[in-house]
Amino acid sequence: MKPYAFVFDMDGVIVDSNPYHEVALREFCARYGYQLTEDDLRNRIFGRTNKDWIPSLFGDLDPEDIASYGDEKEELFREIYAPHIRPLEGLIEFLEKLKAANIPRAVATSAPRENVDFILDKTGTWKYFDVVLDQSNVTRGKPDPEIYLKTAKALKLPSRRCIVFEDSLSGVLAARAANCRVIGITTTHKIDEFPPVDRVIDDFRGLDPVEVIAELQNQG
Repeated sequence: MKPYAFVFDMDGVIVDSNPYHEVALREFCARYGYQLTEDDLRNRIFGRTNKDWIPSLFGDLDPEDIASYGDEKEELFREIYAPHIRPLEGLIEFLEKLKAANIPRAVATSAPRENVDFILDKTGTWKYFDVVLDQSNVTRGKPDPEIYLKTAKALKLPSRRCIVFEDSLSGVLAARAANCRVIGITTTHKIDEFPPVDRVIDDFRGLDPVEVIAELQNQG
């Protein structure tokens, strides 16, 4: 079996955090007079970096203001989510299988480092990942493929050998543009809303990494 790596987006994949991001986003935007729509959340925010979605909603801002807005929103999110945080169903068991099989593992997220530290600390999942990239590691956010190309390079594997778990439309597009294999997770979007992916799952329960790799190899 050829070597493969498994790459995890964070929000909506490691944790089902987007409902709490939504609460924080609505509260944050209301403070500044902007009423979010469902279209804003799904197509302009989820999966994107703060420096991309904030000016998309609020117009031209100085980089310092964008950073300040982003920090304020993420602090609000962490405060709201802290009592509720837990790994997605089946994730820990799946990560244990990957570790036992010595299959490389990475996180590739649009989130700021503070959120990465918060979520990986609270879920106890730092120990499972060989590589962790966040918004500070890229200049172009998803749907640009930069983060997945950099993750593949850090893993020392061709991107075609990276199997990406994604919940957002922008994330799926980014992974596909990087020539990765993509498994969609239905925490944020329904199965019929995804762009073409190799497989769609609800969570990690019962998922076997060796079977996944064999299935994708058979697909070509």
